[in-house]
Amino acid sequence: MYNILVCDDEKDIVSALTIYLTTGGYQVFPAYNGIEALSLLEKEEIHLVLLDIMMPQMDGMTAMGKIRERSNVPVILLTAKSEDTDKIMGLNEGADDYITKPFNPVEVLARVKSQLRRYLQLGGGSVKPAAVRIGGITLDDRAKEVTLDGEPVSLTPREYDILRLLMQSPGTVFSPKRIYRSVWGEEPYGVENAVAVHIRHLREKLEINPSDPRYIKVVWGQGYKMEGGKP
Repeated sequence: MYNILVCDDEKDIVSALTIYLTTGGYQVFPAYNGIEALSLLEKEEIHLVLLDIMMPQMDGMTAMGKIRERSNVPVILLTAKSEDTDKIMGLNEGADDYITKPFNPVEVLARVKSQLRRYLQLGGGSVKPAAVRIGGITLDDRAKEVTLDGEPVSLTPREYDILRLLMQSPGTVFSPKRIYRSVWGEEPYGVENAVAVHIRHLREKLEINPSDPRYIKVVWGQGYKMEGGKP
């Protein structure tokens, strides 16, 4: 039996989706804001997330950024018809699909089944290793330690979280907004400078020549990515 996390601040919607999914043979875990959803993901083995965008305390976009920081579990956004811009943003930021309110039970089950099939066929559910190594940089997430060529490197919590995000998805370009949403857990407004400052500090600590980095590369107009450290 697969476990589905349903997160929406409207209890009637959570109840309706629970009925649909339980009837379809799934185990449902309810949450009513992004903070509760993240807590459940830490405690339970979740195979798919149905996530509302507009919620109090922590909205769906912020929660999705946090989910993508630690997991490749499928995320289906729950949106209103008027939220076209949010749909596009959500897909760009890592969502796999969206379902428009009000729901058609048949459509809900079909989309859930489709995403689960793709996820499992692609080897989804595999746990990322606690220790990640790229070139001479090793990040041990259990010990919360980073070493460069075997020597410890002292990072601030923000620097560490940015480095972990980049190292867990080498070659992937992360926009400043996506980095900010994932690391700070807040909606990004004019964040480019804050992210750039932390990237500069990371380069100063990890690169032989920070002005010509081997690891943390900039993709102009798009964001930053981690490469293998080849000269």
